[in-house]
Order: sequence, then structure tokens, then C-alpha cells
Amino acid sequence: MATALLVIHIIIAIALIVSVLLQRSEGGALGIGGGGSMMSGRSSANTMTKVTAALAACFFLTSIGLTILGRTAVQSGSKIDNIKIEQPVEGEDKAGTENKGDNNTDGKADTKSDTPSEPVIPAP
Repeated sequence: MATALLVIHIIIAIALIVSVLLQRSEGGALGIGGGGSMMSGRSSANTMTKVTAALAACFFLTSIGLTILGRTAVQSGSKIDNIKIEQPVEGEDKAGTENKGDNNTDGKADTKSDTPSEPVIPAP
């Protein structure tokens, strides 16, 4: 769907460029082109003007369509959020064997710890 819309968008963009270049110049800021004043004999809505306006409208619509398709295809979240961090399971040490706990009976926390202070991130 997005590829077809993108191809249509490119074709419309090329046709819009061609239609703008084919229009008759009224002697704008460069001082070249057909002479005349603001009230020239040229009608304000001839065929080329209508074609250019229709192509411009189609160009805007395909641009909006591509934006909507692009937003729905994007995965939300960050790559960092997808990193899995291995946390040691409570009651097990690094080797995966069961840790019976310390033999402290005084109620104080053990100052030695086999668990690392930083989480372990596996290599990709």
C-alpha cells in the first residue's frame, strides 16, 4: 500500500512541476514574459490553472496519506527499552545453585554479597 502511494505521489509531483513550468508567465518579479498590468486579458481560471490546482490538491492528499501510513508503521518505544537485563533470582547465586542464606543469627545484614552491584547485560 505504501509503495503504491509513494509511486503515485512521485508521479503527481513530476506532473505538478511540468504543469507549473508550462504555464504562461505574466512578467513577475524578473520583469520578463508577457506584458500587462494586474487586469490582463488572461482569465484567472483557465485550464492550466485548474490542472495545477488539482495536482496540488492531490499532492497534499498523498503527502498526508504517506504521513499516516508512516506513523502507523513505526514501532513505539525505544531500542533501549527492548534490552533484556538478566536479574539474579532470589535464593540463587551466580552458578544457579540454591543459596541457603547466611548463618548469621545476630540479625545484622551480611556485608558480603555474591550478587553483582550492576545488572548483567548479555552480549548480543
